[in-house]
Amino acid sequence: MIFHALGLMSGTSLDGLDICHASFQKDDLGQWQFRILNASTFPYTEVWENRLRNATRLSAEELYELNSDYGFYLGEKANEFIKEYSLKNIDLIASHGHTVFHQPQKKFTVQTGDGRAIKLLTKLPVVYDFRSQDVLMGGNGAPLVPIGDELLFSEYDACLNIGGFSNISFKENGHRIAFDICPVNIVLNHFAKKVGKDFDENGNLARTGKVDHALLSKLNSLPFYQEKPPKSLGMEWVAENILPHLENENSIDVLATFTEHAAIQVAEVLNRNAIQKIVFTGGGTYNTYFLERIKTKTETQIIVPEEEIINFKEALIFAFMGVLRVNNEINILSSATGSSENHCSGIVI
Repeated sequence: MIFHALGLMSGTSLDGLDICHASFQKDDLGQWQFRILNASTFPYTEVWENRLRNATRLSAEELYELNSDYGFYLGEKANEFIKEYSLKNIDLIASHGHTVFHQPQKKFTVQTGDGRAIKLLTKLPVVYDFRSQDVLMGGNGAPLVPIGDELLFSEYDACLNIGGFSNISFKENGHRIAFDICPVNIVLNHFAKKVGKDFDENGNLARTGKVDHALLSKLNSLPFYQEKPPKSLGMEWVAENILPHLENENSIDVLATFTEHAAIQVAEVLNRNAIQKIVFTGGGTYNTYFLERIKTKTETQIIVPEEEIINFKEALIFAFMGVLRVNNEINILSSATGSSENHCSGIVI
């Protein structure tokens, strides 16, 4: 049986809403196969970017209002996508939403964007809120994409996504583990904006900056990097542990220093775990300077795939997680998140 699904993904980088239309079916050996059929990114307007960026400052009433408004926004964009590609026979929409709060140690994570609003506008089955169940089960609620890495991208020793944060998944002793490595674009974009750019294209700004080695040492000494996985990061952690060290520094030098810091952390993980071949995805893959710095620190073979995989792998995997959910198959791995057991997560409406 072939399943057609839309995956909706909004990352912490706030580049826009990614929508991926893909088909999934099991082959004769029972292995899942996929095809990306259509994919688009809907850049956020300045109004939406600001609403999402400042969501952590909202009152409870305002946060509930955002949850409804953003749910209808997601439904509108899904309808635009369906109309643009003249799609028929969509089995489901799987929506990640946009993360506002992520505090698994307190047993909660909040992704705004009410799935019921999506269904009201699209009239299609919707799967949403993939993370909360895992957090309630003692997990980090992240990373979730390792189920897709395991079942769709097993030809690589490891998968690294570079977005707001960098996260990795790989097999260890027969189990797939995954964890966040360090912040990347969530910090780089912040300082690029201070010099009038939305992001540091190709790492060109960082390339011209000067690495502050005292600051670099301070960043590399943060306790998170010594913790054992599973572990995950959120904007709250960045605001508390990263930004206070950087805000009063020259923005170009911060870009140079933080790019070096992130490259060191990624390479350290690759080397420590003897990763032979890894695929890079996510917007940070286009930061050629960042990749250059990583390659100076590791002999791991880095594969940069075709653009649709770079740009839409996360949206693809959320679509896949929705398909697994409606089939009552495991879509979250406890070895990746630290929850009490593998489980099937997501609210279906």
